[in-house]
Amino acid sequence: MRRHELLKVLRESKEPISGGQFADLFGVSRQVIVHDIALLRAEGQAIDATTRGYRMASGPIGLRDVFAVRHSPAETETELMALVDLGIVVKEVIVDHPLYGELRGGLELRSRRDVDLFLERLREHGGQLLSVLTGGAHVHTVEAPDAVTLAAGRQALAQLGILDEAEDRG
Repeated sequence: MRRHELLKVLRESKEPISGGQFADLFGVSRQVIVHDIALLRAEGQAIDATTRGYRMASGPIGLRDVFAVRHSPAETETELMALVDLGIVVKEVIVDHPLYGELRGGLELRSRRDVDLFLERLREHGGQLLSVLTGGAHVHTVEAPDAVTLAAGRQALAQLGILDEAEDRG
């Protein structure tokens, strides 16, 4: 019953809802909510986990691609702003950890405001970027309305000197 209600709330919400908010709403722990979300996904529900919380997945806005990059944590804001300014959605970050294998983090960054909020939460929680585990190397799954926009994103990252030419699949 709780998972049914959780799904209903997600479908009706226009904004992401954090695991903590769900936990408060249903009187359970955040870990119970994480488990519920995993079960809903296993049932085929399209739920995105973003830095601001869970939301129902929206369909792709156009084309999906991956950009392999390598840079310092200090260059993160420049990288992300360059992409969202072009109208590219940064869906997730992926690193290939030598011990744990592929690690993914949902981002869903669509605007400068999203990037600012992500970086603010990173600072508030004293967190570290996944890319620190791999010397700055990481991959972003991105979406754009068309191939021209994807090419512009790739070019912008190359001009910034952070596109990892050896690893980029584009």
